[in-house]
Amino acid sequence: MTGVAVRVALLLSGGNALGAYQAGAYEAMHEAGLAPDLVAGASIGAINGALICGNPPDRRLSRLRTFWRVDEDDLPSTTALSFSDDWRRTAAALTSALAGQPGRFSPRHLFGAAWNPLGNLEPASLYDSAPLGATLKRLVDFDLLHTAAPPLTVAAVDLETGEDVVFDTRTHHVGPDHLRASSALLPAFPPVQIGERLLGDAGLSANLPLDSVLGAHAERPTLCLALDLLPLRAPRPASLGETLSRAQDLQFATQSRRAIAAWQAILDARTNAIQNASAPICLLHLAYDDQVREVSGKAFDFSQASVAARWQSGLEDMRSAIEWLDRGVLRFDAPGLTVYQPIRSAARIVSFEGVRLSLTPRSG
Repeated sequence: MTGVAVRVALLLSGGNALGAYQAGAYEAMHEAGLAPDLVAGASIGAINGALICGNPPDRRLSRLRTFWRVDEDDLPSTTALSFSDDWRRTAAALTSALAGQPGRFSPRHLFGAAWNPLGNLEPASLYDSAPLGATLKRLVDFDLLHTAAPPLTVAAVDLETGEDVVFDTRTHHVGPDHLRASSALLPAFPPVQIGERLLGDAGLSANLPLDSVLGAHAERPTLCLALDLLPLRAPRPASLGETLSRAQDLQFATQSRRAIAAWQAILDARTNAIQNASAPICLLHLAYDDQVREVSGKAFDFSQASVAARWQSGLEDMRSAIEWLDRGVLRFDAPGLTVYQPIRSAARIVSFEGVRLSLTPRSG
């Protein structure tokens, strides 16, 4: 890849139905023989991470396809932007909101707060995520998850203290409930009791799980492939639906921007204070930016056409990233944290640029 022996870390953010983008990106890694040495996930990223780490390499893609209900020969929709496609996506999101998704979540709200068809005693929520736990038991080998590489780190947040909480398969036993906790976005999904803590979606605090990887000392250079599902940049919204979608994006995308900026500053200071404090880190930050077809309820649109399109977008983006990695353009020898983001033209990646993100607000 670069001629330098690097540790590859795959960081997967939350975004519910948009997570098919990460599965497509992993397919590109798989076909290129780029295997992660460790995986960190938040919310749907933790679930994708468990499907990768909790299966042998020759079964990972098939498990991801089963979970996302994408066949190998599925092609993304080539329908031009139109009112009918907007309607299809909106109808799919509304269907999920009203009827749930088989194997993922079932609604409680249609019959009032007292209705609890699956009979569990978890805190009140709009949906019951117990079906997700059953699906994960079927698709993830939890014994393999704790005995084979790569290790998985699952992020969540403590609802009482507000603390970030991580579970590492090298030191914790991670099961379906840990993954349900990581993806328990309130009030849609119920928080989950793990030990003495009541835990919710990591996206409430840190949607892109950088801390557990960037905060650890590394003996060799690290390539972090960070896959975000919500774009930081987008055109000005022109409708109420676009405004709602943009507000949702910014709630999570700005977390990633601030976290990356903070880690650049921390690792710069650490490098300046302590010679050879840690091996260099190169962070390749990819986001699902091509969302012109998405609607405001996109996180609940699990329709096959939408999922296949997101999968294809992730596949193409990661193929482009690997091509640039193979060219040896990205640096792995600079001290501290070097961050690269894609330059796009007509939604396609044409290059990558090194960026310095600031914690200081821009002057108006």
